[in-house]
Amino acid sequence: MRAIQISQFGTPAEVLKIVETPEPPAPAGNQVLVQMEYAPINVNDLLLIKGTFHYNPSLPTPVGNEGVGKVIDIGPEVTALKKGDRVMLPVYAMTWRERMLVPADDLIKQPPEADVQQLAMLRINPPAAALMLSEFVDLQPGDWIVQNAANSGVGRAVIAFAKARGYRIISLVRRADVIDEIKSLGSEIVLLDDDNAPAAVKNAIGDKKLLLGMDGVGGTAPSRIAEMLSAGGYLLGYAFPQGYALPGDLRPIMEKELHLHSFYQVQPEYEAKIPAILAEASEMIAAGKLYAPVAATYPISEIVAAVAHAEAGGKVLLKLDTKSAS
Repeated sequence: MRAIQISQFGTPAEVLKIVETPEPPAPAGNQVLVQMEYAPINVNDLLLIKGTFHYNPSLPTPVGNEGVGKVIDIGPEVTALKKGDRVMLPVYAMTWRERMLVPADDLIKQPPEADVQQLAMLRINPPAAALMLSEFVDLQPGDWIVQNAANSGVGRAVIAFAKARGYRIISLVRRADVIDEIKSLGSEIVLLDDDNAPAAVKNAIGDKKLLLGMDGVGGTAPSRIAEMLSAGGYLLGYAFPQGYALPGDLRPIMEKELHLHSFYQVQPEYEAKIPAILAEASEMIAAGKLYAPVAATYPISEIVAAVAHAEAGGKVLLKLDTKSAS
């Protein structure tokens, strides 16, 4: 059985190796044998491989933080799953391998009619989006929210969940060619993320309250969201591709008494809430209401090219079941 693993941290193209590993044993007790189908290459995967993520596994180790597969065998105590069921793997399950033996209680059954590639990307981004919308501000239908990185996986999930809850959405993007698409997803206001955006938002919503802003860019980008937020608002940072620099001008934060939070979903207080979010997100995918574009898929044998594509931009999936046509 093939797996992609690392024996040391470093540049992904140099340290990722395709290895032959023993086949998992037959499942016992409450165990399930899963044939992996797809797993995405995420930013946090690349950080883990480089050794710069907050979680460092023991080496050598397979890698891969999320993915989806099919049940191909079950232990004698398994009652909630059967052969052929499609399941989501738990976060940080090290999914870049062909088959895995997993406790049944760690798996979440998925709707058979939902797009398998979209399900592969379900575990991390949608829960982050839903939790940021629910855990900091008591939003009501008709309330405004603002986010940057709106074309990202989290950004698209924010739009889907916010639209379902009746919130009004302001989205900031870094490319003019995606403005119309982000509007079509349900964001009322879509602007280029530049220094003109705060004034444009003020002109568009007037004195309406804007109490929740989500930043997935980092660097000085949060300063523009801080300008837009109303007094007492919450500015959440969930990703920092441009670094951890504080906003260049702190006066809006001080004058408005804004609340700054670094959001990370793997926290004890969120654990019990995630299954319901994942169930809702699965149904959204099945209904076509939640979708993230896939730039390309690659087999295990092309892991170096797949990582290079992911680092250059665009969502890349690894196809782990070479016998399947799905």
